[in-house]
Amino acid sequence: MFANFVKFLKEVRAELKKVTWPTRRELIGSTIVTVVVTVIISVFIGFVDRLLALATRVIFG
Repeated sequence: MFANFVKFLKEVRAELKKVTWPTRRELIGSTIVTVVVTVIISVFIGFVDRLLALATRVIFG
């Protein structure tokens, strides 16, 4: 069983060597895009929530 685990770790290491990792610049760019899109979507959802809450108050008093 221990031999299987060691074999597994060796295979994982071999696969990780095949991965094309992003450059620092690409990583920072992707992170910025992710944060900006998350903020925009959060603001939009918050706006829709406020609008629906207002509509509910108007309709149901």
